[in-house]
Amino acid sequence: MAETLVEVRDLKKHFPVTRGVIFMKQVGAIQAVDGIDFTINSGETFGLVGESGCGKTTTGRLVLLMERATGGTVLYQGRDITGLSGPELKRHRASVQAVFQDPYSSLSPRMKVGNIIAEPAVVSDGMPKKAVEERVAELLQLVGLRNDGAHLYPHEFSGGQRQRIAIARALAPNPKLIVLDEPVSALDVSIRAQIMNLLRDIQRRLGVTYLLIAHDLAVVQHMSNRIGVMYLGKLVEIAESQELYKHPVHPYTKALLSASLPSHPREQREVIILSGEVPSPFNPPAGCRFHPRCFDKRPVCSQQPPPMKEVTSGHFVACHLT
Repeated sequence: MAETLVEVRDLKKHFPVTRGVIFMKQVGAIQAVDGIDFTINSGETFGLVGESGCGKTTTGRLVLLMERATGGTVLYQGRDITGLSGPELKRHRASVQAVFQDPYSSLSPRMKVGNIIAEPAVVSDGMPKKAVEERVAELLQLVGLRNDGAHLYPHEFSGGQRQRIAIARALAPNPKLIVLDEPVSALDVSIRAQIMNLLRDIQRRLGVTYLLIAHDLAVVQHMSNRIGVMYLGKLVEIAESQELYKHPVHPYTKALLSASLPSHPREQREVIILSGEVPSPFNPPAGCRFHPRCFDKRPVCSQQPPPMKEVTSGHFVACHLT
């Protein structure tokens, strides 16, 4: 049985909304993440998918401790990390790294590539200069770049090459978990497959674990072992990748998949058009948050939040219709 690396329990992040200039008063909160549970096993890729604003990026930032949780816990290797500070926080950040969406803004234009890649290892391990140079050369080779690239600046590389540099930087301190936040969405279509295949090859070679955050369903399907579907701060479905795509259960998951490109031109797929707009996370609807747009709702859907239930082995759904 696979070892659990990350366990998220009832995780919440509410951003306060205030009014006034001098005497500010909190008038509510944006419920970006509102009580979600999931696990990530060592060596796997867990994908988080959903529309923009659903809370998936905030979830990644909570795991990275770039944001402090409003409630709930994040267990990393069995230990609650939500309150870490000082040296313990520094050690955690060496063990959990990130690759962000835009390689043009995530790399400092004033630093040479060798220094960019070396910085996490130097900060976390205090490696001597010779060892740092060897580590940089090793990582450049691992991501498919030439060693002499260490002496160049980011603007001298293409977008795909910059994302390879960002991946090398994330690998520098030997992390166990890497949060991939839309890692290919800013790249040309012709380059996306190369970066995805690189990430999968690195995972096979090093055994690193990924939390993949993306809105592109094809990317998530190609890379993920298991997938969690988010809607308005809530997880509505979790299943193994192929199971989710072949047998979606939640109405929102069905609608998402119907809007994605088919894997083959002859594939027949039901088209589901959702009515209305995504409600505001400042004032989410009662009951199931998807019910105002659901094409198969019942009276109970507007009254009670649905619990997450296991419908088949490893397939969990939060829906009153199951």
